Amino acid sequence: MNVNTSHLRSIDEGGLPEYPISVHDRLDSHYFIQWNLKRWRKSVFRQLAEPDVGWFGFLLFCESHDETPVGTLPTDERLLAKAVEVPIERWRQLCSRDITPLHNWARVQCDNGEVRLAHPVMTEVTLEALKSKRANSQRTAERKQAKQRKDLSEMLERIGAAHMLKNPAFLDRFLSFVDENYPGKQRREGLVREALDAFSLQVTG
Repeated sequence: MNVNTSHLRSIDEGGLPEYPISVHDRLDSHYFIQWNLKRWRKSVFRQLAEPDVGWFGFLLFCESHDETPVGTLPTDERLLAKAVEVPIERWRQLCSRDITPLHNWARVQCDNGEVRLAHPVMTEVTLEALKSKRANSQRTAERKQAKQRKDLSEMLERIGAAHMLKNPAFLDRFLSFVDENYPGKQRREGLVREALDAFSLQVTG
């Protein structure tokens, strides 16, 4: 099997490459695979693999996104055969071809100590998907915080505490106080009044 592991960092001299994605990173809500069509068409695998090998290889690419760590495959041939839903004898026959469904997959060391298979392109795709996921999560958190600030400001104005907003540091400090002391509670007028009294006592106390 022609193996390219230049994207991976060796744990120690002569050791297996370290897979750069943790077992704790997940893409469970990610329903799309970024697919570079031109890169796929020009790949050695696409051009030289027999049609059935190409199909099963593609299935393995898809399967790797549901594995742990995401983007990897198990090394056990029984599990690989099960992943593409063929008998073990059929899997072994596929792996006897010049180009196999595991073309360019190589053994790597995962951060939980397990040895699994990784593919350089799938690793790139998975890292990009994780980067996109984190960026989306950050934007969602920022929008949520902005709404909380707006809602809290409006509530303070309604209960006659708008003068406190003149202090530029007050709102962030009060919001953190509410988050810490009233987690999960709806921020209705009664709660905001109670929290404001408690916050004022803490500040002056």
